[in-house]
Amino acid sequence: MQYKLFPSERFSFFSLSSGSCGNCYYLGNSYYGILIDAGIGPRIIKKRLAEYGVDISTIMAVLITHDHYDHIKSVGQLGEKMHIPIYATREVHKGIKNNPFINYRLNGSAKYIEKGKTFQIEDFRITPFDVPHDSNDNAGYYLEFGGQRMTVATDVGAITDEVAHYICKANQLVIESNYDEEMLHNGRYPWHLKKRITSGTGHLSNRQIAEFLANNFTSELRNIWLCHLSGDNNNPELAFNTTRDQLSLKGIEVGQHVDLHVLERNVLSAKIEF
Repeated sequence: MQYKLFPSERFSFFSLSSGSCGNCYYLGNSYYGILIDAGIGPRIIKKRLAEYGVDISTIMAVLITHDHYDHIKSVGQLGEKMHIPIYATREVHKGIKNNPFINYRLNGSAKYIEKGKTFQIEDFRITPFDVPHDSNDNAGYYLEFGGQRMTVATDVGAITDEVAHYICKANQLVIESNYDEEMLHNGRYPWHLKKRITSGTGHLSNRQIAEFLANNFTSELRNIWLCHLSGDNNNPELAFNTTRDQLSLKGIEVGQHVDLHVLERNVLSAKIEF
């Protein structure tokens, strides 16, 4: 008797945009995919998906981290006009509902999730978890699929025990590296904004995430994507070098032990398959 062997379906990840200019990430295979956040216009989403041969009709869901506008700009159009389910916590949905800049109110497309409760979309097993940030609510996502374990956490005020737990479980990691501490300190931002960014409900600095990754590295980690870089207080080279150098101090070499990527602002990133 002959058995036909089918290779496992490969998944791919890419960023359509990252940063305060708008955030939107894609994860999927040749049959279906999901978006994480929808903070850029729907036409741009369609166009950038199409550049990698992804039709928006294959998008099964949008996972929303939190209700700041750079993460939710297109939820109304995607949910109510394109009939794509929009998943978020109850508090995030409340923030979306109260945002005057959302053109289409979510009705039938709104799906409510709870942190710590795993749910399923196609082959994705998804567990939302708490991430501290000064929004109505903020969720990171831990996704299990095709033998992979991906954690996505953005707008991270602090690396709590819960955030650390899900970072360390991942073999594919999307994590914030928002600002360089010296650039922020010496920059043009007013004091109250600097204080907000550096508070426990603001954002992660390059140093904070670099040191954490170096001190908690696991050999199973394959890819790190640094996301949500500030346009005023960071740059891609600086974010990359900070994490690379901290890893190297622990004997972990980028390109040998792990691949490191920086997701640039309002730029379609490279597509990585795994």
